[in-house]
Amino acid sequence: MSGKAAKVTITEKQQAILLEFSKSRTEAALFVQRAKIVLMAFDRKSCAEIAAATGLERHAVGVWRRRWQQAWPQLTDWECAQPHKLREAIRETLRDAPRSGCGGKFTAEQVAQILALACEPPDLSGLPITHWTIRELRDEVLRRGVVPSISTAQVGRYLQQAALQPHRKKMWLNTTEKDPEQFQQQVERVCQTYRDAADLHAQNGARTICLDEMTGLQAIERNAPDKPPQPGQVAKLEFEYTRHGTTTLIGNFDVVSGAMFATTIQATRTEADHVAHLQRTIATDPTAAWIILVDNLNTHSSASLVEYVAELCEPETELGKKRPRGDSEIGCQSPRIFGESSASDSVRLFTQA
Repeated sequence: MSGKAAKVTITEKQQAILLEFSKSRTEAALFVQRAKIVLMAFDRKSCAEIAAATGLERHAVGVWRRRWQQAWPQLTDWECAQPHKLREAIRETLRDAPRSGCGGKFTAEQVAQILALACEPPDLSGLPITHWTIRELRDEVLRRGVVPSISTAQVGRYLQQAALQPHRKKMWLNTTEKDPEQFQQQVERVCQTYRDAADLHAQNGARTICLDEMTGLQAIERNAPDKPPQPGQVAKLEFEYTRHGTTTLIGNFDVVSGAMFATTIQATRTEADHVAHLQRTIATDPTAAWIILVDNLNTHSSASLVEYVAELCEPETELGKKRPRGDSEIGCQSPRIFGESSASDSVRLFTQA
C-alpha cells in the first residue's frame, strides 16, 4: 500500500522563482522538471498526475515532494533573513544529493592553484593575450605542472563553481581624491541628490539629470543598404563601410524617468559646446528648477558656464573669482523655487568626484 504524498507549501517569492525555473530555456533540464513537480504538487495534483505530466515514475515524484517538504522551513528562514540568497537556496534544494563514489582526482591545493592562476593577468605568464580563455588557462596549468593532466571542461567547472569569469572585464575608475573623509562627503552628497530627485520632482517639478559626454564615436556609413530578414534567413548587414571621422555624443539622463533627452551630437565638446548644450536642455522646460550632475571635466566648471548660470538666475549678482577646480556647486536658487510658486528660475550644477 502506498504512503501518503508529502504536502508541499511554497511562498509567493518561492513560487515566482520556481515558475521562472520551470519556464527557463537555459537552466538544466533537471531543474526545470523538478520545479514543475513542486509547482504541480502545490496545486494539489496527485503523484500519478505529476508523473504523467513530467515523464517520471510516481516514486521519483514522491522523492522530490518529500525533499521540498523537508527543505521548506530552512528555505523560509533564508527568505526572511537573506532574501538575496533564496534563488541559490532553491537551486541547491533541487540539485542531486551527493553520491558515494571515488574521491576527487585533484586536491584542494591544486584547485586553489588553478583558481589563483585564473586571477592573474596572462602577461605574467608571458602570453600575448589580455583575457584568459578556458583552453589557454588549462594549457598554462599543465605548463606550470599544477596537475599532470586535466580537461578543459573540468577547468571550466572549477571556474563556474567559484563564480570566476576571467574572460570578462568591466571598466573601473580610481578616485584621485587624497582625503578619504572629503571623498566620503562628496559621495554622500551626490547619492543624496539622486535619492531626493523623485521627491523634488513630485513636490515642485524640479528636474534632476545626469550629464556626460561620449567621445570618439566613429561616424560610419555602410556601403550598401541592409537586407531585410526572410523565411529561414536573418537580416544581413553590409560588411564594408566608409569612415566619416569621429563625433561626440552629449547626453542627458533624467534620473526620475530614466529617459535620455535633448542629446547633442557634434564633432567637439569644448567649453562653448557644453554651455550651448545646457542652453538647449533648459529650453526644453524653461520654467522648471534644474539640478544637473556632471563630472570634474574642466569644461563643466568653466567661466562661461558660471556666467551663463548667473545671467539665468541672478542677472544683477556680481561674480567673484573662479574657485579652484574640484568638487563644487555652481548656481543660485530663488526662494520661490521650493515654495508655493510653481515658477522657478534656478539652475544648480554639481560636480562629482
